[in-house]
Amino acid sequence: MGEFQTAVRRQLRDAIVDAARAQTIANGWDGVRMGAVASAAGVSRQTVYNEFTDKAGLAEALARREVDRFVDEVRAALGAHGADVYAGAYAAIAHTLTAAADNPLIKAILTSARGGSDALLPYLTTRSELVLTEATGAVLDWARRQLPALDPDRATFAADAVVRLVVSHIVLPVKPPTTPPTT
Repeated sequence: MGEFQTAVRRQLRDAIVDAARAQTIANGWDGVRMGAVASAAGVSRQTVYNEFTDKAGLAEALARREVDRFVDEVRAALGAHGADVYAGAYAAIAHTLTAAADNPLIKAILTSARGGSDALLPYLTTRSELVLTEATGAVLDWARRQLPALDPDRATFAADAVVRLVVSHIVLPVKPPTTPPTT
């Protein structure tokens, strides 16, 4: 596939995922219909099926895009504080919790789950490999750069534990993040 065709296909997929995201926010995942997604994206229903096979494939693409966006933001927050490990870690955690609380898609997923529909919730819980792998990788890459003497097994354990705790707070929030205590 040529560069132009690849760009056009990426644009097509983005338009379909955008439409699915908007419908999920408006109606919950159970209210998303492939025909309505196609109409909103300006394509045929068959085109949506050709790109994503089924609704589960579309859900996975939607989850992938949100995770990629969040992980990019985490990397930026971690890196914004240079060698100050505490400030970088706190900034990344606080940003993630705040952004998740303000994210209309995550709100729609959690609200739907509380109402009995949990079609997308597994992407944050029982089928969270995508979130855990990507986010843990970002934290681990950063930790290895900032703390090169850190034992690799300990670093992996710590990164995984932090990511799991943050995801837990996203799924079951207690209160919004606060200003960090001074050290």
